[in-house]
Amino acid sequence: MIGKITGRIEYRAADHLLIDVRGVGYLIYCSERTLAALPGVGEVVALFTDLVVREDLMQLFGFQTLVEKEWHRLLTSVQGVGAKASLAILGALGPDGVSRAIALGDWNAVKAAKGVGPKIAQRVVLDLKDKAPGVMAMSGTLAQAQGDVPAEVIEAPIARKPIASAPNASAQSEALSALSNLGYSPGDAAGAVAQAAGEIPDAETPALIRAALKLLAPKG
Repeated sequence: MIGKITGRIEYRAADHLLIDVRGVGYLIYCSERTLAALPGVGEVVALFTDLVVREDLMQLFGFQTLVEKEWHRLLTSVQGVGAKASLAILGALGPDGVSRAIALGDWNAVKAAKGVGPKIAQRVVLDLKDKAPGVMAMSGTLAQAQGDVPAEVIEAPIARKPIASAPNASAQSEALSALSNLGYSPGDAAGAVAQAAGEIPDAETPALIRAALKLLAPKG
C-alpha cells in the first residue's frame, strides 16, 4: 500500500497531477480544492495517498491531510459513492465541511457536490452520522498528521504551503469528548458541537461545551 508520496510536481491537469519521485512518476487524482491549494509545477509537495486496485485498473488518490483521506475512505464505503463522487464532495465542502454537514444531518450541503443526487446525499448522511465524531476528533491533530519533506528528495530548500486547519479544531475534539463523557450519543454530540462551532468559530473548549449543551437541552 502506498500511503504517502513526496516529490516534485511534473504537471497538473483538471483532476490529477504527476509527481516525480527520484525518476518515477506517480499519477495522483485529487479533489478540486486540494489541487487548488497545491504549489506550482516544479515545486515539492507531500500528499497522503489511497491506492485503489481493481481487476483492470490501479489508481492513486491524493489528500493534503489524514482527515481528508479518512473521509474519502468513509465516503467510498457508502453504497453508490465512488471515488469520483467522494472527491466531488470533498472538493465542494472540504473535510471540515463534510464533518459538519454529516454531523448536522445536512444532506442538502452534500447534494451541492457535482454529480451527487438527493438519494445519495441522504444515504451518505444516514450511513456516516455516527462516524462523524471520530473523524472530527482527528482534526485536532492535523499538525501532527502533516509530515516534513525529506531532505534527500529535494536539491534545494523549497517552501511548502502550510495546510490550514479549523481555528478551533482542538476545542471541537475536546468538546466532543466531554459531551460523550456526559452520556450524549456520538451523533447528537457531534451535531451540537458542529453547530456551535459554526456559530462561534473562535470559541475555546469551555464556551463550545456550554453552547453545545444549550443546543442539546430539551426544548419547551
